[in-house]
Amino acid sequence: MALPIIIDCDPGQDDAVALLVALGSPDDLELLGITAVAGNVPLALTEKNARKMVELSGRTDVRVYPGCSRPMVGDLVTAEYVHGPTGLDGADLPEPLTPAAETHAVDFIIETIRASSDPITLCALGPLTNVAMAFVRAPDIIGRLAGLVLMGGGLFEGGNVTPAAEFNIYVDPHAARVVFTSGIDITMMPLDVTHQALTNPARVAAFRALGTAPGEAVAGLLDFFDRYDMEKYGSEGAPLHDPCVLAYLIDPSLFSGRRCHVEIVTDGPAAGMTMIDWWGITGRDPNAMVMGNVDAERFFALLVDRVGSLPGS
Repeated sequence: MALPIIIDCDPGQDDAVALLVALGSPDDLELLGITAVAGNVPLALTEKNARKMVELSGRTDVRVYPGCSRPMVGDLVTAEYVHGPTGLDGADLPEPLTPAAETHAVDFIIETIRASSDPITLCALGPLTNVAMAFVRAPDIIGRLAGLVLMGGGLFEGGNVTPAAEFNIYVDPHAARVVFTSGIDITMMPLDVTHQALTNPARVAAFRALGTAPGEAVAGLLDFFDRYDMEKYGSEGAPLHDPCVLAYLIDPSLFSGRRCHVEIVTDGPAAGMTMIDWWGITGRDPNAMVMGNVDAERFFALLVDRVGSLPGS
């Protein structure tokens, strides 16, 4: 039986790859809907970019629900310097024809969880604003969820937008605090894992060798996405962050980690920091399964397989 999921995202090249992996895995994942949040680029672009992925995959049965356009507190911070002004620079994709859903993402999350007879897993690939707002407005849904798998934070890697903070948590640390104190079963993919899942020329070439429109699009997106991190880190490629969430749901054996207590810093120079008690120093009860390792070769093989399963036109 396919696992029912909702993906909350802010595409972004790596979100786009994650969406294609999910859309190409109908036997494993029942994608009930995609909710968009402001993050990598403003909401008007993230929701449009999600619709582009739906159409590229041929899965127009999956609707996209626009959500929150700013964080719970403060002003929106975006990352065009990484993703380009469109958020999906690197692939020449047509404007989507399928309209966005009229229902707000937060309403969709609440209504879908309440109506489902099976526990749903939330997949959070961007700032946690939509998820936190749903939890604040409808705390009853927390106990109905199977869990939350998210990309965000850092342990030994620290941050990628400040010395302390990873981008997704930094954009809306108050939302992250709501989520991490909610009692929901959290699985966390921090920078420590995603920085092991590096693209390289051979891995990008494997997508292009599929000879399909989705494969070509992924290769183009990654060619653009790579250049920022290669210059920043001096690495051969870029960390493919968000697909880790979907790969974990398809094949958890790709990852290993441990249960830890995670606290979110909301203010001051360390705002957005995820204080992960990896060594159990505080004695506080764990509130997240924090992943620390990924089998990168098997990870990329899975991504190529699932993107390759999508229609070629």
